[in-house]
Amino acid sequence: MSEDAKATGPASYFPAIEKKYGQPIDHWLQLLASVSEKKHMEQVAWLKTEHGLGHGHANALVAHHLAGAKK
Repeated sequence: MSEDAKATGPASYFPAIEKKYGQPIDHWLQLLASVSEKKHMEQVAWLKTEHGLGHGHANALVAHHLAGAKK
């Protein structure tokens, strides 16, 4: 990725998430869609406890998911 095209915000975590957990971002977003009735921090906790994600990675995924849901 070029210096000008670097991802910012929650998306900046995506390469590390894919590398560490071995799943594409779409996988995690589909999982989050199944628990969309939960609040932000409830979704973060769910990813941490049920899927073993770290707090920062889980929070980035949820923030991105919720931002997309508002569009």
